[in-house]
Amino acid sequence: MCPDCEDFTRTVVMLGQLALYADTFGADQSFIEAVGPSLAASLPEPPPGTFPPGYDLNDGPDYPGEGPQ
Repeated sequence: MCPDCEDFTRTVVMLGQLALYADTFGADQSFIEAVGPSLAASLPEPPPGTFPPGYDLNDGPDYPGEGPQ
């Protein structure tokens, strides 16, 4: 497996584990709020073949408040 693929996979797994932890009783919300965005921001570029050819990661619906004015 290429180094970038391994990093991507490891980070996605950690995000999944954090999501599972967030659903447990007594989960530390401060920890989740600190670690979640940090993990998401550390995601490397997706490995080749993750998305179909021509897929644009920046193309999609407007987020609330970001649409045309």
